[in-house]
Amino acid sequence: MTKIPQGVRSVLQKWSAQFSETVWPRFQMLMFAATRRQHLQVSWHGGGRRQVAVVTGTSHWYKGREGLVSVRWVFVEDLTGTHRDEYLFTTDINLTPRQIIQAYTGRWAIEVMFEETREHVGLETTRGRCAKTILRAEPCLFGLYTLIALWFSELPEQERWEPVVDWTGSAKQTLTFSDAITLVRRHIWRCWVLESPRHATAFQKLTSQEKHLMLGLLTQAM
Repeated sequence: MTKIPQGVRSVLQKWSAQFSETVWPRFQMLMFAATRRQHLQVSWHGGGRRQVAVVTGTSHWYKGREGLVSVRWVFVEDLTGTHRDEYLFTTDINLTPRQIIQAYTGRWAIEVMFEETREHVGLETTRGRCAKTILRAEPCLFGLYTLIALWFSELPEQERWEPVVDWTGSAKQTLTFSDAITLVRRHIWRCWVLESPRHATAFQKLTSQEKHLMLGLLTQAM
């Protein structure tokens, strides 16, 4: 029998591991999906509900020198066609497919909150390097995020009825946090800063178009 060189053997072992961990489980799920799908109505991203088709089963996950771990997998197809198919996994094999899907979609608001806090409130630019600094700064930034959301909810209805920050390449149908922080800034500038005796006289000399342009430049969320 021909001896396989060590370099070739390591490459084959790597390919075999990748196939067994990624390609084969998905192929197996697709085979199941063609034969036995279950339809469910579940809670979805953004607080709505969605009709999905699911396939589930149990298998094992193996990592070298750590033994086998039981895993429940769920293949999820959005029947409305607006979201891509998802493959969800959990080591709690007693959970039902509905519980697994809703645990995943329920985290979406948390993920969005972290992304928006990084983008608009400076979560990743505090320049803190020690644990005490981080433990002081980050809770304050999360509190600021909540304060902006609450302040936006208290704005007059006519000030928060349509998006003011455009997305590149598409039109938004609903308000986002970038709209909320822009409108809160605009409210502060219009009702507090520019209405103060120190600035009111100069501001009143501007035309409505100039006021709108200035407020847009001062308050736009980037």
